[in-house]
Amino acid sequence: MKRIYHSNHNIVYSCKYHVVFCPKYRRKVLVNGVDTRLKEPVEQIAEEYSFEVIEMEIMPDHVHLLLEVDPQFGIHKAVKTIKGKTSRILRQEFHFLTTKLPTLWTNSYFVSTVGGAPLGIAKQYIESQKTSQRK
Repeated sequence: MKRIYHSNHNIVYSCKYHVVFCPKYRRKVLVNGVDTRLKEPVEQIAEEYSFEVIEMEIMPDHVHLLLEVDPQFGIHKAVKTIKGKTSRILRQEFHFLTTKLPTLWTNSYFVSTVGGAPLGIAKQYIESQKTSQRK
């Protein structure tokens, strides 16, 4: 069974993110082996930087990742690292990516936290802390 919480030297956390990013101009270039090859460096980067790829799906014109990232490392740094390193690797191995696109990835991405209690439940819990201290 997977651990619900992770820890580093001074914090315990559960920070899961749904990340989506696209090739430049949303071109459908993640095909013909690029999609399969992309998965390998993403997994290697995650291992190297100590974050977890929970799920990954490569579509022809975008990438979905479900990541567990240490908040001290940060989701922005994780996405930036993945996009930077995979761009270099894929453009070296697949020449057509250098002729069709000035860069492999757009500068933007989508990120949303996932998991945990719904917002209303979290708010209710925090609000109840003050009244529970009075008892």
